[in-house]
Amino acid sequence: MEFVEFSKIARLSREIVITEKIDGTNAQICITPNGEFLVGSRTRWITPDDDNFGFARWAYEHKDELMQLGEGSHFGEWWGQGIQRKYDLEEKRFSLFNVARWGDDGKEVRPACCHVVPVLMRSNFDSDYIDIAMEMLRVEGSRASPGFMKPEGIIIWHEDARQLFKKTLERDEVPKALLKG
Repeated sequence: MEFVEFSKIARLSREIVITEKIDGTNAQICITPNGEFLVGSRTRWITPDDDNFGFARWAYEHKDELMQLGEGSHFGEWWGQGIQRKYDLEEKRFSLFNVARWGDDGKEVRPACCHVVPVLMRSNFDSDYIDIAMEMLRVEGSRASPGFMKPEGIIIWHEDARQLFKKTLERDEVPKALLKG
C-alpha cells in the first residue's frame, strides 16, 4: 500500500487580509506563456459572442491594457450597472482580487482599466476583527462604491492556510442555493 502523508495543519493565529466582497459576477483574464489572451467567467471561457454581462466584450476592447497584467490567470469581480446590486454605478468595473500584487501597497501598478477590491484591514487572525470589518461595512457602506449602503460582505484571506473565506451581511447562515427560491 502506498503511504499517505497527513497534510500540514495551518496555524490559525497568522495573517489575514479582509477585503470587501463585491456582489457582481466572477471574471478572469488569462494570459498564456505564448501570449494568448483568454477571458473567462467563474466556470467557463467566454467570448464577445458568448458573453457574461458584457465582460468578454469589455476585455477585448481593453486587451492592450489588460496584457500588462502579464502571464497567468487574473481573477476579479465584474460588477456595477446591470449586475446584481448595481452599486448605484452607471458603468461596469473589473476589480482584481489579488491585493498583494495589485493593491495600493502591492508590488505592481495595475492597468488603468482595472480596479482592485478594497482592503478593509490586515492583522493576525482574530474573530473580533472580522466582526469589526462587517460592522464598518454595515455602518459606513461600500468602500468599492462610496455612498452605496448595501454592500454584500467580506472576504477573508488566511495567509498560512492559503484559503479564502466569505461572510455576508445578510443571511450568511443560509446556503446560497437555498436563497434562490
